Amino acid sequence: MSEDAKAIVRRFIEETQARGNLEAIDEFIAEDCVNHTPPPGVSPNREGAKQIFAMFRAAFPDHDAVILDMVEEDNTVATYKMFTGTHQGEFMGIPATGRRVTVRLMDFVRLRDGKIAEHSNVVDVFGLLAQLGAMRTG
Repeated sequence: MSEDAKAIVRRFIEETQARGNLEAIDEFIAEDCVNHTPPPGVSPNREGAKQIFAMFRAAFPDHDAVILDMVEEDNTVATYKMFTGTHQGEFMGIPATGRRVTVRLMDFVRLRDGKIAEHSNVVDVFGLLAQLGAMRTG
């Protein structure tokens, strides 16, 4: 299943994160999916995932996602990605700054029956906040 799992995750990232096709989320994420690392106030399920993607797309409408590395083992796929975008809408209470940002993150998803059943991630939140001017860096 290695190539199949990686192909599914690659399509998910390209379709929903890079292109912003939020309608495709139901195709890729299981109805009973559990997100182990949702932002504060967001449900740890598929509906919460829709909220997260919509929030990022509203704040960074030109948002892009590039896969830098991807590995798979036992139906779990890890991706190391880089997001870029221009801060054109409110994000986590921070008004639009017009700044171009680059954020690196790692996602870990476990697939079941060809859909994402579990998700965890590690995001450079401090780096993002610093780029938005919401955090001192020195």
